[in-house]
Amino acid sequence: MNPMREVRIDKVTANIGVGEGGEKLQSCSTLLNKMSGKKAVKTTARVRNLVFKIKKGDPIGTKVTLRNKDAEEFLKKALDAVDKKISSRAFDKEGNFSFGIEEYIDFPGVKYDPKLGIVGFDVCVTLKRRGVRVTKKRRGKATLGRRHRLTNEDGITFAKEVLGVEIV
Repeated sequence: MNPMREVRIDKVTANIGVGEGGEKLQSCSTLLNKMSGKKAVKTTARVRNLVFKIKKGDPIGTKVTLRNKDAEEFLKKALDAVDKKISSRAFDKEGNFSFGIEEYIDFPGVKYDPKLGIVGFDVCVTLKRRGVRVTKKRRGKATLGRRHRLTNEDGITFAKEVLGVEIV
């Protein structure tokens, strides 16, 4: 197989949406730090929402982005938490996929924290092929050929063959 056509994991992003700042957000941030081994970043509201009393710029969640070996290790643990089953609707048209873990205690190696309660989180996996960097360069930018782009089917076959995921 052509090594340029090989599908690879670009990044894995874990996200906890709290909806408010304060101590709960800080606890969720330390939880993500513990699970991933990397420093979590706070996310802020993009728009104002009067129903939830959220202003633009308020901290409402936390996330961590993992790449390379860290991403693969985290993804294996996260897939074990959902019994390696993902819905076919979780895949987008570029082959990326996302899934949710309903309770953080399902994640291997994490114990229940009474201060935090029960909180779930999302895991988003971004896939790519080699050569995609030409679309992101500042100088000498080029477009990606139609046959080199990832499709929904490419993402599903990658998840089945490489990650051992069962598509439901």
